[in-house]
Amino acid sequence: MHLVPQVNSDVTIKDIAARCGISSATISRVLNHPEIVRPELRERVHAILAEAGYVPHGAARSLASRRTRTMGAVVPTVDSALFARIVDGLQQAIHDHGFQLLLASSNYSPAREAAEIRALIERGVDAMMLVGRSRSDEVYELLRAKRIPFVATCLFEPEAPWPTVGWDNQAEAARVADYLLDIGHRRFGIIAGVTADNDRAADRVAGYRAALARRGVGLPEACVIEKPYTVPEGRAAMAALLRLPQPPTAVLCGNDILAFGALQECLWLSVRVPQEISIAGFDDIEMAAHCYPGITTLHVPAHEIGRRAATVLLDMIKKQPAPEHVRIDLQLIVRGTTAPPADSAQARVSAGGETRAPQPT
Repeated sequence: MHLVPQVNSDVTIKDIAARCGISSATISRVLNHPEIVRPELRERVHAILAEAGYVPHGAARSLASRRTRTMGAVVPTVDSALFARIVDGLQQAIHDHGFQLLLASSNYSPAREAAEIRALIERGVDAMMLVGRSRSDEVYELLRAKRIPFVATCLFEPEAPWPTVGWDNQAEAARVADYLLDIGHRRFGIIAGVTADNDRAADRVAGYRAALARRGVGLPEACVIEKPYTVPEGRAAMAALLRLPQPPTAVLCGNDILAFGALQECLWLSVRVPQEISIAGFDDIEMAAHCYPGITTLHVPAHEIGRRAATVLLDMIKKQPAPEHVRIDLQLIVRGTTAPPADSAQARVSAGGETRAPQPT
């Protein structure tokens, strides 16, 4: 493999090898196959190369290997703690194997996502991480035609013809609804993300509905509100639910941002949580544990998802056997925003242990 020094064109790998007592073959392995080199030796070689002002010529390496040693990732938004953690897990894992990450966001627009995917393909990425399933057949066909390995995250879908790493959004959402049903709630509201072009949001609503239907609990259409994932929109949705003739005693939210907005609206209106209304989220971002009361939610191990996605992609690049679908287990975290409804027997038994949420000043 021919590596062209850019910063100091008079220095060659052989010169550096002779100077530092490391073979040129070892330096080449560090540059081109770092995953097979001990971490401490990798760090030493990179330090020596940096001191010598040596930078491998990326184009020359790509021509020789037919790889750019880059991966692409397209996420719905970079303004998300969940996606940030997934990307961080992906980046850390591929960095250990000598790959760089090119990141793009779609703003939940299928057209923009398709454009970003095409741009990453044009940049020559070796593989790609995507989120969810909602995209056109033309995009999938393009990825297949260009032979770009890709994995869809944030869902587990064994029947999909491409690899998935994530969880069953419908089943997990139903689990949260079942928990609230089990502690006595029968009047529900849903504050969902915008379900158009968002399979995760749509699946969660479907899961909530299915769980309620199985227990014979009705859900009027006025009790289902779709909003973008922001705190103000969560507040607005909760305000609308509280204005209903019969407000819900429990509100299922599409993610923790909406749940936090719903909680804030209750606090500002002096509606006690969870004494008068329970709120549940989804994702378990850091905010959910550190607000008061803490938000009951499903914990998504985002960093692990990114790392597992990286493992699948690296195996696909190397044409090694890779799992087609990786299921990630989520954990229900019960915190202070949920309790039995005030008119239930369970609530009356535990009334002595309730604490009152602080009111805004």
